[in-house]
Amino acid sequence: MEFTVQQIADLLQGTVEGDKSAKVNTLAKIEEANTGALAFLANPKYEAFLYSTNASAVIVSDKLEIKKAISAALIRVADPYSSFSSLLQYYQQALIAAKTGVEEPCFIGKDSQIGDNHYRGAFSYIGHNCKIGDNVRIFPQAYIGDNVQIGDNTTIFAGVKLYANTVVGSNCTIHSGAVIGSDGFGFAPQPDGTYKTIPQIGNVVLEDDISIGANTTIDCATMGSTVIRKGTKIDNLVQIAHNVEIGANTVVASQTGISGSAKIGNNCVVAGQVGIVGHISIADKTTIGAQSGVSKSVKETGTIIQGSPAFDYKQNLRAMAVFRKLPELQRELELLKDKMAN
Repeated sequence: MEFTVQQIADLLQGTVEGDKSAKVNTLAKIEEANTGALAFLANPKYEAFLYSTNASAVIVSDKLEIKKAISAALIRVADPYSSFSSLLQYYQQALIAAKTGVEEPCFIGKDSQIGDNHYRGAFSYIGHNCKIGDNVRIFPQAYIGDNVQIGDNTTIFAGVKLYANTVVGSNCTIHSGAVIGSDGFGFAPQPDGTYKTIPQIGNVVLEDDISIGANTTIDCATMGSTVIRKGTKIDNLVQIAHNVEIGANTVVASQTGISGSAKIGNNCVVAGQVGIVGHISIADKTTIGAQSGVSKSVKETGTIIQGSPAFDYKQNLRAMAVFRKLPELQRELELLKDKMAN
């Protein structure tokens, strides 16, 4: 695909400085770009590359002051990083949209419906009584169980498993290896020391505009639904247990584990390797630092916590500063004890 600089600027609602008719056909880092590439500059640390890059065009801030001559055309926008991210999204969508038709062998069950302009890859399986919208892309070896619903413009990548009764909204992306709707971890201890399986008869509901990373698992509810609200983004290798509810526009980073019936609010940030115990609530706009262990509810909106057990971020930093000094403090205490003893 090839575009003029002006066409890119129109798409991003930006303005052009330089050759509007220059052609670009690929995206690249500013320090690695060659002729025909479109790059971007968002971090001031990389500004030096602006004056040496071989890119045909660079997306920059509309507030950037140019200090030297530049060979590349400039596309000025309010937020270069966001604009470049949008371009990457358009590019990815164009590649996915190019996939159409039905590859064989694949299977679709009785009474299942699938919309217009869809793609079904080889060895994909769609169960009975499914309802799948328009422009859906289902890549090879994906499994979609009975009674599953999938909204328009959603992409199911290779090897995804959607268990029966799962509901997926529109404009969602589920990456390879994700398992949605597997049994929650429910076992009842018995007097003889064994465990009896508690049937998990609920489902998983993913609302619109959700992204689920590779090899992430979301368990079905014991009863009712495990729910991920609109716009939330889940990283790779995340475990979300039964009856969890995650609010809108929340982000959850890799290797996080969220225990059963925990409720996480809207616009929260959960960093990598966080553990959240079950049956607690996390207020809206909470930020949880990496490797934190959250053992009690967070009630105040906008709280930032860190540590294990997690508590106020600034207090945690002060505590860590003291912790690092403990060996020195111990030596001073031992010296003081010796002086007092003598």
